[in-house]
Amino acid sequence: MSNIAKAFQNGKAFIPFITCGDPDLQTTAAAVREMAQNGADLIELGIPFSDPTAEGPVIQAANIRALSGGVDTDKIFDLVRDLRKDVTVPMVFMTYANVVYSYGAEKFISICSEIGIDGLILPDIPFEEKEEFSEVCCRYDVDLISLIAPTSENRIGMIAKEAEGFIYLVSSLGVTGVRSEITTDLGAIVKVIRENTSVPCAIGFGISTPEQAKKMAGIADGAIVGSAIVRLLEKYGKDAPEYIGRYVREMKNAII
Repeated sequence: MSNIAKAFQNGKAFIPFITCGDPDLQTTAAAVREMAQNGADLIELGIPFSDPTAEGPVIQAANIRALSGGVDTDKIFDLVRDLRKDVTVPMVFMTYANVVYSYGAEKFISICSEIGIDGLILPDIPFEEKEEFSEVCCRYDVDLISLIAPTSENRIGMIAKEAEGFIYLVSSLGVTGVRSEITTDLGAIVKVIRENTSVPCAIGFGISTPEQAKKMAGIADGAIVGSAIVRLLEKYGKDAPEYIGRYVREMKNAII
């Protein structure tokens, strides 16, 4: 069983996201440990990029803050090495193809495997172009996580059949960010996914409240939250980990 599969073993999964290095790596490390201790089943670590096309203004600003603080890929690798001394929950990187390309895909993915990163999410790589990454990921036992969006339509089954780790189901059109309401017919998309794979799917983009998390986890196998957590970092800075831990516990309790 892959380490990611363990995140979905005990009921619905809560998956928080954090941008590494916002406001600094020490705060990131403390926040990740708070997440793990307060019920996170899997943690997404964002590697900041100068042009994060899938992100809304909240996470874009976090990327800028992190990069301004001098964060780079090697420092984030060292962060994960430190976290893996005591954090056992599955962890995946979410970043952009250029970050992996510029580092060297094989070198990047081999280090992911070595330090205990279980999967990789690249939102700017279309399904049809994933081969150049998927072969290397397979070789190093790092799951390349597939995204399915409301616009995937007749490609949903095709993407699902080749999915590994978990499927990231995008709740709405547009970029990441808090939404007051999610109106996409996600149940219909999940039905097609279930007909084509046993790989679990979690819904992200726009989830911020316990009520939303409960609703989304009721449709799928888990809920993903990013912008609401990054807002806590923006508001509280180095004091944010305590608030993040409390928030993760509240969200996890909502979906149990």
